[in-house]
Amino acid sequence: MLAIRLQRNGRKALPLYRIVVQEAQRHPLSGRIVAQVGSYNPHTKATVLDKKIVEKYLSNGAQPSTRVVRILTKEGVKMPKWVKPLPEKHAQAKHADKLRKNQPKEEAPAEEAAEVAPEAEV
Repeated sequence: MLAIRLQRNGRKALPLYRIVVQEAQRHPLSGRIVAQVGSYNPHTKATVLDKKIVEKYLSNGAQPSTRVVRILTKEGVKMPKWVKPLPEKHAQAKHADKLRKNQPKEEAPAEEAAEVAPEAEV
């Protein structure tokens, strides 16, 4: 079975990725690839794709990774019906009840308010 995945290149702290088609059992860094179909730069978000070759491999059953699915849909590649759409990401706080904005506001007692504003004497 073939997989479409990202293969990391570049240097330390500055990754560049190739979008490659390779056997699913192989490690992405093994170097043995069937085809290189594009590249992705995460810093500039620049993507270069050969859409016809990608669609050919997808129609023949190559399994794209989740990150590659995001990149391909962003670039407008038509995905087969069997590729599962990715769920929308929603940020959630781990302890929402402890957040300051969710705590009840403390009101100043009436006695303190009277002491703060002294009455005018005649």
